[in-house]
Amino acid sequence: MTPAVPDLAMPLAPVLYRVEDAMPVLSMSRTTIYELIRAGRLRTVKEGRSRLIPATAINDYVALLEREAETGEAA
Repeated sequence: MTPAVPDLAMPLAPVLYRVEDAMPVLSMSRTTIYELIRAGRLRTVKEGRSRLIPATAINDYVALLEREAETGEAA
């Protein structure tokens, strides 16, 4: 049995995003993203002095928006 070798031809999706990298993903401005972070609607982690947004937090935020759209609620 040969060990699994990662396929380097296929780029991996980021697991953590800097705020500047999350801006085009969410189609939002830097200010809006920081407002979401302060409001607790978008989770972040810290590594040293860097504030990073996990990809799972982005997915959770989009799911939150979808739930709010279905129920007609807004935060």
